[in-house]
Amino acid sequence: MKTAKWFCLLLAAGLSGCVGYHTGPTNGQAAGARSVRVDYFENQTLEPQLVVAVNRALKKRLQQDGTYTLESHDKADLIVTGEITEFLRSGISYQPGDVLTVKDYSLQITANLKVTDRATGKAILEQEVTGNTVVRVGNDFTVGQRRAVPLIADHFARLAADLIVDGPWPAPPAEGP
Repeated sequence: MKTAKWFCLLLAAGLSGCVGYHTGPTNGQAAGARSVRVDYFENQTLEPQLVVAVNRALKKRLQQDGTYTLESHDKADLIVTGEITEFLRSGISYQPGDVLTVKDYSLQITANLKVTDRATGKAILEQEVTGNTVVRVGNDFTVGQRRAVPLIADHFARLAADLIVDGPWPAPPAEGP
């Protein structure tokens, strides 16, 4: 009898921890009810690796979220495009006793994100999004920056996917009976 009471108490405590948890889409739509296509962004910076990294990271985030089905052709309900406008790097810490040798860099990517409804051609979201990260460069700046690009792209993609998924547009029309 004592064991049953403890079991019920532990079960109630365990379940109460999940009270605010919500599975599936957070925008009120059924998972996969609409589709999205992510086009390659325009790159206005001198960093050539950014376009592929941003495209890959954004597609991955949208797939992981599951709200939209990812499409690669003209069938998508929403079309995501953008323009990478800035790639900034600034030193935030330096080698002890050497104010010219950077130890850690802050890297930042800024892009204008645009989501268009394919059926109407109307832009339903246009917003600037900035992703950033800090990277320790060590002795080789080029290698450090190359390692940081996927991290910046992932941070950007996380912010952009949240905007796309929980965007301000209406839910799709309900299907007939």
